[in-house]
Amino acid sequence: MIGSEKETQDIKGLTEKEALERLARDGYNELPSQKKQNIFVIFFNVVKEPMLLLLIGCGLIYLFLGEPKDALILLSFVFVVVGITFYQKRKTERTLEALRDLSSPRALVIRDGREKRIAGREVVKDDIIILREGDRVPVDAVVISCSNLSVDESLLTGESAPVRKSEWDGKEKATQPGGDDLAFVYSGTLVVQGRGIVKAISVGIHTEMGKIGKVLREIREEDTLLQKETNKIVRKFSIAGIILCLLVMVVYGLTRGSWLNGILSGLTLSMAMLPEEFPVVLLIFLTLGAWRISKSHVLTRRAPVIETLGAATVLCSDKTGTLTLNSMHLTSLCTRGNYYDIEKEKTKSLPEAVHDLIEYGILASQKDPFDPIEKEIIRVGEFYLSGSEHIHNNWKLVKEYPLSKALLALSHVWESPDKQNFVIAAKGSPEAIADLCHLDDASQTEITKCIEEMAERGLRILGVAKASFRKTDLPDAQHDFTFKFVGLLGFIDPLRPTVPQAVKEAHGAGMRVIMITGDYPVTAKHIAKKIGLKNPEECITGAELGKMDQLELREKIKTINIFARVIPEQKLLIVNALKANGEIVAMTGDGVNDAPALKSANIGIAMGERGTDVAREASALVLLNDDFSSIVHAVKLGRRIFDNLKKAVAYIFAIHVPIAGMSFLPILFQMPIVLLPAHIAFLELIIDPACSTVFEACPEENNIMKRPPRDLRESLFDKKTFIYSLLQGLSILTVVFMVFVAALYLGKGELEARTLAFATLVFANIIVIMTNLSWSKNLFEIARSKNKALLSVSLGAVAALGLVIYYPPLRSLFHFAKLSINDIAITFVGGIASLAWFEALKAVNRRMPSGRFFGPGKN
Repeated sequence: MIGSEKETQDIKGLTEKEALERLARDGYNELPSQKKQNIFVIFFNVVKEPMLLLLIGCGLIYLFLGEPKDALILLSFVFVVVGITFYQKRKTERTLEALRDLSSPRALVIRDGREKRIAGREVVKDDIIILREGDRVPVDAVVISCSNLSVDESLLTGESAPVRKSEWDGKEKATQPGGDDLAFVYSGTLVVQGRGIVKAISVGIHTEMGKIGKVLREIREEDTLLQKETNKIVRKFSIAGIILCLLVMVVYGLTRGSWLNGILSGLTLSMAMLPEEFPVVLLIFLTLGAWRISKSHVLTRRAPVIETLGAATVLCSDKTGTLTLNSMHLTSLCTRGNYYDIEKEKTKSLPEAVHDLIEYGILASQKDPFDPIEKEIIRVGEFYLSGSEHIHNNWKLVKEYPLSKALLALSHVWESPDKQNFVIAAKGSPEAIADLCHLDDASQTEITKCIEEMAERGLRILGVAKASFRKTDLPDAQHDFTFKFVGLLGFIDPLRPTVPQAVKEAHGAGMRVIMITGDYPVTAKHIAKKIGLKNPEECITGAELGKMDQLELREKIKTINIFARVIPEQKLLIVNALKANGEIVAMTGDGVNDAPALKSANIGIAMGERGTDVAREASALVLLNDDFSSIVHAVKLGRRIFDNLKKAVAYIFAIHVPIAGMSFLPILFQMPIVLLPAHIAFLELIIDPACSTVFEACPEENNIMKRPPRDLRESLFDKKTFIYSLLQGLSILTVVFMVFVAALYLGKGELEARTLAFATLVFANIIVIMTNLSWSKNLFEIARSKNKALLSVSLGAVAALGLVIYYPPLRSLFHFAKLSINDIAITFVGGIASLAWFEALKAVNRRMPSGRFFGPGKN
């Protein structure tokens, strides 16, 4: 056996001294990847966010102004946000560390003439490596000798079927992976059958896997739309706050003659207008959004991508392992011209006519196989033929005839029970098996017809033959046996059960689904039809793609949803062409071949159970359970998060209008000041949790997955949202100011007028929170919803208002007066009346046949 001490004793390999010299010269056999982030790097990356620094700066201003309580409240948010974000990043890094199992496999090498198992990262150039079934190849290497060696190269090529390897002839030059009978094996691929001895020719970054890693470094990451929008809003709010601050100072100083009090009033207003809620909202929404998405088995590596996920217009998916299970299932049998579909019949027994086909398929396989095809043959045999005369667990394997370039078939020779004869079972490509059986034209035509029928269904086909031989010296070649054709076995890489529904839901949500695979066009088209891809008859191959220029590709890609026989560089071209057409591209993949496209895509989604570190580190999201349907659910959550974020931003703007107005108008009209620093701090205690936790917990709108992705040009705070928020804020300001003016006109004192105005503003604040939680439901429906955060904030606000009005020490601190029941009723009705028009607008909107004219999904 290859790899035994007998056959390797003449191979000395490198000496330990030579290996150490090469290790020092070439470095460790490691792939280019992101450096592990320690806790200090993570902490620094969190606190250096510009918006978070602004939040810290606001807290310091409070300290300088002698308001330690306000500063403590503000700075406490800093610690909470930093803590949540830090925890999330550390959790993400730890999860990824647990997934690192492919880049550095263990390796069995020969050094100083002895076999030695070492870490894959310690393998050096010219090392002699022994490969067996189940081994992960640690380097690119040339095959010195092998027996039935087959390797799964799908991580590099996308081809689901294993490929055969042959011994090096001393002349063949190293080439790219893909195709049978190459004398080279590649880093990261998996030995599924046979054994071999190989010599390392490339390590680390110089391997085929490492070359793909180089491409990743050349792809520039961009800020998400959400980051750009939020920065723009912060700038606008900051400018507005500064202008209002200066205006209040000037007006107060000119109208009342006290410039010192004018400065204090201006600073009070500016502190109320500083956009400290925005960094809180952004970070909390994204952090909690990542947590919600993780409950759907999707790990978020970069939280800002959540917003982009909700805007995805195209989902590019690899076939093998993503749309399919990456496992071979025996579904079809053909023998003596009879075609039998196991999958369609779904019975507990097979016809007697196909028993021999299963029996000899098992005999042509290893007893304890690693090859998934051989495992499947044995599984079917044990299920249907267990306990019958067709299962031979006690038979003895005498000899194996391996695959060769000349004959793509293998044979197993078994000793018969009477010990007088040998029983031979062969399996391989249908053409090779037909050649072994020396079929006549009629039989060949019959078998060809069956092969074509099975191939049209995207099946991988193996032929099976049998022979017997009197017990003498066995011949040197398989052709010396007299074989009889038994039949054909048809295998399929089955779809994930959830994929068709997930594709349907993606189409319903206005997303295109594109399949990019290294497999053959006929197989890709078959899969496309089964999962419900649009335009499944049209396909572009890698060869055709290579002849297209960028403009032609951009035009063709508008309607083509299947790309077959592509190489990694072409996947990157496809993603870039889609982006050039203005698409927001989500790319799923599990292999190294997907990594450049994953990083270039707006949203890279890697597989967690099966895949490479390079792919995971290039991605923004990782599917922990490799379930395609989780992607669609993540899109739904992404849309919900953006909708709720937009509602929160609209609320923040709307509520700051009456706060700014009630700080400015009394000064302008030379009335008593309404809002003092303590009042603004009180309002912030309602605004901050409302715009973060209440809106974040808001359930999605009913039509969230029935509308197209939002337009790229739609901003977080667009013109229409600005107008509605401004109108909401102005209507609240009008009612509150009218209450204040009426109280003064009716002879109530300054304290009572201030209390009435403030209570009206608090009730209006609660109402504006509720009405903005849904752009389709009315207040009563929203009140009945199970939003625990809304209930907590509302009850907390009312309770706190009661304390500051009716608890004497607090009433004195806030400069309030005690209100009667009638007064409270007036303020409550005033709060509701301030936004009655918006509720009426909702009612009209629901009755419009053309749909909503405001809210999500409309520009």
